[in-house]
This record gives sequence, structure tokens and C-alpha cells, in this order.
Amino acid sequence: MSGVLAGLLIIGVGAGLIGLWYMLSLQGANNTLVALDQRCDTALADIDVHLKHRHDLIPGLVEVTKGLAKQERDLILGLAKTRADALAAVAPQMRLKAEGNLTTQIGSLLSAAEQYPELRSLPEFGQLRHELVSCAERITASRRFYNLAIEEYNTAIRSYPGCVIAQRRNMSTRQPYDLGVERMLLDEPIAIAF
Repeated sequence: MSGVLAGLLIIGVGAGLIGLWYMLSLQGANNTLVALDQRCDTALADIDVHLKHRHDLIPGLVEVTKGLAKQERDLILGLAKTRADALAAVAPQMRLKAEGNLTTQIGSLLSAAEQYPELRSLPEFGQLRHELVSCAERITASRRFYNLAIEEYNTAIRSYPGCVIAQRRNMSTRQPYDLGVERMLLDEPIAIAF
């Protein structure tokens, strides 16, 4: 009888160790998902800081470009409206779209300003243009980090045991920050002529 009890004890201890290992692996996966979720939130907050800085530069750009011809006034008013739309957007997808529109409007205004040598010669315009370009580079870098964090997070909640934990905690996949038009511009080869 003692041999049977010893066998049952070994099976019970083995099952307990397997159960403990399973619980610890679920806890580790849970902690990983929480950390990845937090990294996504932090990366999005980093983008927000750069977008806020860009929003703060727009009134100065509008002020400096007021002297443009009448046909360019629509661009200036459109830029101001698009900025207001971007600031008012709350839902993530609406914000992404509004920020993409704002990027397009800024590019259009800067391109139109190139037709006016007197505007280009203003130090204020040059400084604002440089700051906007620098800000755009920081936004692009932040978007890349955010998209990498999203990719890692989405992969974790699609694989086991992350999918089990994600379902229990109502965690869903996140959308990457699509570059839209900017992606086409970044992918376009630079033509160099001699």
C-alpha cells in the first residue's frame, strides 16, 4: 500500500509543480502585456508632446505669412481651421486623420511661400520653417517608435498565452500610426541632377 501512496504523492507533487509553472508563466505573460501596453501609451504621449509643439508654431507661421497674396489666404485660413480640427479631435483615429491633414496643410503653405522671395528672406520665416522641419523629424521618429511598440504589443496579444490573458483583460490590438501621404514622400527616391 505504501508504494501506491508514494506513487500518488509523486503524481500529486508533479501535477502541483506543473500547475505552479503554468500559473507563473501566465503571471509573467500578464506582466509583459501590461509593460507593453504601458510602452504604447508612453510612445503615444511622446508623439503628443511633439504635436503640441507643432501646434504652438502654427500661429507664428500664420502671422509671418499674412503678407502673402490673396490667393494664398485660403491656405492660411485652411491651416488655422485644420489646426483647430486637430486640437479638437479626441478619438485616436480622428486625431491621426486630423494630424495628417495638418501636415499636408503645413507643407502646402510652405511650398506656396517659396514663391515669395521677400517672405523667404525674413529671418522669422526661416526660423519657423527650420523649427517645423525639425519638429516633423521628431514626430516621424516618435511615430516609428510608437509603431514598433504597437507591433510588439499586437504580436504578444496574438500569441499564446498572451491571447488568453488579453481576452480576459479585454485587451485588443492597437492601430499603428499610419504615415499616409508622408509615407509616400519618405519612400520616394530623391532625384539628384548634375
